[in-house]
Amino acid sequence: MDKLVIRGGNPLSGRLHVGGSKNTALPLMAAALLGDGVTTLHNTPVLQDVFTFANVLRVTGARVDFAPDTDANTPDSMIIDATRIDHTEAPYDLVKKMRASFYMLGALLGRCGEARVSLPGGCAWGPRPVDLHLKGMEALGTKITMDQGYVVAKAPAGGLTGAHIHFEPSSVGATINVMLAAVTANGTTVLDNAAAEPDVVVFGNMLQAMGAQIEGLGTKTVTIKGVDKLNAVEFTNCPDRIELGTYMIAAALATPPGETLTITGANADHLGEAFLSAFEDTGVPFDLNGDTVTVTGTDVIHPVSIRTAPYPGFPTDLQAQWTVMMTQAHGTAYVTDTVYTDRFKHIPELNRMGAGCHVDDHTVIIEGLNGQALQGTNVMSTDLRASVSLVLAGLIAEGETHVHRVYHLDRGYENLEGKLSGAGIAIHREEYQE
Repeated sequence: MDKLVIRGGNPLSGRLHVGGSKNTALPLMAAALLGDGVTTLHNTPVLQDVFTFANVLRVTGARVDFAPDTDANTPDSMIIDATRIDHTEAPYDLVKKMRASFYMLGALLGRCGEARVSLPGGCAWGPRPVDLHLKGMEALGTKITMDQGYVVAKAPAGGLTGAHIHFEPSSVGATINVMLAAVTANGTTVLDNAAAEPDVVVFGNMLQAMGAQIEGLGTKTVTIKGVDKLNAVEFTNCPDRIELGTYMIAAALATPPGETLTITGANADHLGEAFLSAFEDTGVPFDLNGDTVTVTGTDVIHPVSIRTAPYPGFPTDLQAQWTVMMTQAHGTAYVTDTVYTDRFKHIPELNRMGAGCHVDDHTVIIEGLNGQALQGTNVMSTDLRASVSLVLAGLIAEGETHVHRVYHLDRGYENLEGKLSGAGIAIHREEYQE
């Protein structure tokens, strides 16, 4: 097993480049199954989740070519040949590794009219039920049964039929999954309280490029008029907004006062107004210029409390990183997660490093250390975003921080130690035995 070892106190400077969005790449890969032919996806991130999902696609009969050049500083492309899809199952040993594999339910229903998909795995926190996904499919006419941990779905003889579907609460995963099935259904489907996240919008843009008739992307009401078939396309993935937010927080923590960190390949609009407004309130200067974000280090970080919410609210995927930033604030801050109310497994690990945090229901109360360093020690990753929050803590800790179980991190951050090392951070990967 691997761990990251970080020697704290080194300045973060120079440049960091944002890779392609993981949360968008996986739905784009699922959408490629709907096109009878060869689809090319540019700016595909080199991540463990991407490799896992590529194997899920291969099980169906699709041919997936993805051989990234890890030495080249250029976006990587994936080629998916979905001409022959003859196996409508997504098996447990692959689906258990990440929840996004459940998108195969909508993709196989939309392409083949049937699917057998294992219930998903993924991060260890949550309740993250798939009930909304299943109810959406049933509204389209799908017959759903359960068989030894698998969802078995079958469209009626005449195909799926459009329906009016209300999501409560709004769900990115359910919105994407139902869209995959609805784009080739008979008639019109209306998704009410649909997710408006950039991941959903860019995914919908690809479906439109493939020939789908979709209106209302980026709003709470998405209308889909079913078409007979979709075409294979060439499409470019968007930058990863969570990676961008993580780097901005890293710069606020570890860039010396008056010096700058330049973040390239970014789309700051995808972060949402809530994050950008909260970051501005911390007093950390930043500048947005096209696809570049420049963050200037400062002596004082003001405490800013946040509440996560669906886009354009504050992203739940950035609350753990924000908590680390608030440990350095001059005052008390509150972080409330209204999306996933028990996503706080990083808090005991941060407290072992000297942070003053405690959890009250679905809120973390952070007593800022007024810029005082955390203490390096051994900490354990529990999920993807908790992992990166511990790496951020290691940047500002005295001594060495050993972040164990970074296979979680590898699911969502492309070559993080290489990027940070290139920007001045003393960080390297080691194997260890538990």
